[in-house]
Amino acid sequence: MSAVRILRLATGGDGVGRLEDGRTVFVPRTAPGDLVELTRFRSHRRFARARLARLLEPAAARVAPRCPHYVEDDCGGCQLQHLSPVAQREARRAIVGDALRRIAGLDLADPELIPAEREFDYRTKITLAVDGGGRRIGLHPLDQPERAFELVRCHITHPDLMALWAELRCLRELLPRGLRHVVLRLDRRGGRHLVLVTRTAEREAGADALRAELAARGVSATVWLQPEGGEAVAAAGPGQPFPATVFEQVHPAMGDRVRAHAIAALGEVAGRRVWDLYAGIGETTAALVQAGAAVESVESDPRAVAEAENKGPAARRLVGRAEAVVERLGAPDLVITNPPRTGMDARVTAQLERVAPHRIVYVSCDPPTLARDLTRLPGYRLASVLAFDLFPQTAHVEAVAVLERAS
Repeated sequence: MSAVRILRLATGGDGVGRLEDGRTVFVPRTAPGDLVELTRFRSHRRFARARLARLLEPAAARVAPRCPHYVEDDCGGCQLQHLSPVAQREARRAIVGDALRRIAGLDLADPELIPAEREFDYRTKITLAVDGGGRRIGLHPLDQPERAFELVRCHITHPDLMALWAELRCLRELLPRGLRHVVLRLDRRGGRHLVLVTRTAEREAGADALRAELAARGVSATVWLQPEGGEAVAAAGPGQPFPATVFEQVHPAMGDRVRAHAIAALGEVAGRRVWDLYAGIGETTAALVQAGAAVESVESDPRAVAEAENKGPAARRLVGRAEAVVERLGAPDLVITNPPRTGMDARVTAQLERVAPHRIVYVSCDPPTLARDLTRLPGYRLASVLAFDLFPQTAHVEAVAVLERAS
């Protein structure tokens, strides 16, 4: 087969080239400018997917990946370790800009991006899969969610968690039967948490022994047991500051910068009625209340709402999916929304159109669903968008879009 030149990166981080028959081909682990030979084709009528067989001409932006798993195990956790930091940031800017142009039909340049201070060692949570009856615990190879390779070290995860993992690997005989996932998490106070997700409810016996063995090796951690689909229970060690399964940004320092920018983008909030949708553990709500806003918040996870209450009850908090409860909220002056990767339900955007707040600040972790939701808000114009580099080495990017009511 003839060589293919990689032209750009797609949203998920795959390189994009053009085959001789005119179809687009998506190739992971390639860089814009690469000249490549391809293998392992999966053909579709209008496009194809393939893997890199041989690199004929490397792009100038290519670097040697720091993590051995990226090459040796084809780890799917990162998508861009083969690119320089500058090239990665440009790629993430382009991912946001492309989605807004292609899906939302907006005529704008790629947004500016606020870089992360750390390119590695930043994640404060990692979820490991269990394969082979517990013989392998680690991450999934690219496009193979049914398999896992044995993890030695994840280079984008915080060293305190990798120190915990290094000792835990030697103690797997103490892990419960029916183990499905191992979650390692670092809380804001530096406390380590080990969440053992099992097929069925497990007795707490054994958790104390595991925690004691870890402590004997110089690593302290709270051990949690969680039946799949159920609630996690702190089986050994203190269960605070909040349940280890409640969502929190995996890059807290950059998450704080996103939140600060989003709140500032609302403008003056004192005396204003503000919605905080998808409110999580209430950090944004607390900041808005402190600034004098009258806040109504919505969050589907009751554990997160309970933690938010601990930050101060001076807000009206609704527990439930945003689309189910948004019609129960009073008309707002301003809205801040931070939905999951699926974006906002159409019922939420329809209600926003009806109540017509002056400004909406949309915090997005998925540019395509952000762009789709903008098309569902025809009464608003995009005043600004700024990208944030929350996830170096990956194709994921956070963006904050400011929407103003069209006159």
